[in-house]
Amino acid sequence: MRKSSKETDFETQNARALKPLPGIVWENGPMRVLSSGCTLLTMCLLAAEANAQVTHGNKPDLPKPFATHSAGNAPQEVKRPDGFLPTVPAGFHANVYAENFKTPRWLIVAPNGDLFVAESGAGRVEILRDPKHAGSAQERETFASGLRYPFGIVFHDDYVYVGTMTQLVRFRYDPKTSKRLGEQENLLTLPPGGHTTRSVAVTPDGKHLVVGVGSDSNIDTGELPIRAAITICDLDGKNARLFATGLRNPVGLALNPATGQVWTSVNERDELGDDLPPDYFTSVQDGGFYGWPYSYIGSNVDPRVKQEKPDLVARAIIPDVLLGAHIAPLQFAFYMGKQFPESYRGGAFVAEHGSWNRANRSGYQVAFVGFKDGKASQDPVPFLTGFVPDPSKGLVYGRPVGVAVLPDGSLVVSDDGPGLLYRISYGK
Repeated sequence: MRKSSKETDFETQNARALKPLPGIVWENGPMRVLSSGCTLLTMCLLAAEANAQVTHGNKPDLPKPFATHSAGNAPQEVKRPDGFLPTVPAGFHANVYAENFKTPRWLIVAPNGDLFVAESGAGRVEILRDPKHAGSAQERETFASGLRYPFGIVFHDDYVYVGTMTQLVRFRYDPKTSKRLGEQENLLTLPPGGHTTRSVAVTPDGKHLVVGVGSDSNIDTGELPIRAAITICDLDGKNARLFATGLRNPVGLALNPATGQVWTSVNERDELGDDLPPDYFTSVQDGGFYGWPYSYIGSNVDPRVKQEKPDLVARAIIPDVLLGAHIAPLQFAFYMGKQFPESYRGGAFVAEHGSWNRANRSGYQVAFVGFKDGKASQDPVPFLTGFVPDPSKGLVYGRPVGVAVLPDGSLVVSDDGPGLLYRISYGK
């Protein structure tokens, strides 16, 4: 069984595994037609993600395994035409916020309003600023370099925590200026290889970190327990234990500000057909099991896997939101800004990197999930689109990865295809 390449094109698949960690017990309105020739029909094809829905805890009706052949259909080229801007809902506007990055991925706004960017392909974390309030970054500086595929970033007190492919690290810094004050401190060793993404968030009590580590395979039952799981540890990396398991690749990781719950976006397994299984976006329970590798979306058994733990399958949790199969959700951001219309408040924007295991492409967009009272209440809808001129062909214009809400309430999205960031604003 070949390993998935859907999450990124530069991932290392051959790195050796490390020993287990000590202590682990492991618009909404109409969309416009692009001048580039991207038609409304194309948009509809991309928007019609099979099984994209809020489950409300109910087991969804899914197609049978192998209802279609498993397609190998990665984009052959990622090339943005001159002057291209993605499609946004009526009343919104998109512009290039910053460019000339080597694989920009995770985005996060610091306590002082600076935008931190994990430039994974360059092994560094960059800081962007817009002192003129012009809607684009005029200042850029390097916060840290020499990192191995940096991805997740989070701030707490006087530290910046960064999840790299092989380590959870932190740097002492000045929250008022974003100036780094100390050298890299290694907190937790993480296994290399497989998916490179290592996300990180601070728990609501402010005393712990949660770290997401993806699998090194599609359905291997013999992987290290820390893989396909979220680990929780102290702020210094000690006393690590498993928080939630059965999550094939929990890429996005953040707290819902309305409830304090941990949420994650998960890249599910491949090679069961075009529309199976759906990738998903869900709240995460401490001690919860989410199926991988034995089952998916609850107790739907994967027929390729020897069923060695039926007790686990019986208690597998159904995710909150299904996003569509093979769309590869990466970072997400809850919208707590005030610039966008009221209907967006409290909802989540989810970056979908795009499929490789579907005959026709899906994903390659930012989707929006409406929330009410801290719970997902509306099925996912396309928000930022237009990256695929023809879903049946090999050219795409971009691959969204990171998403963050800027202090003025606008949205910023990283695109690791052409290596730039877009800003989406409303009404101005």
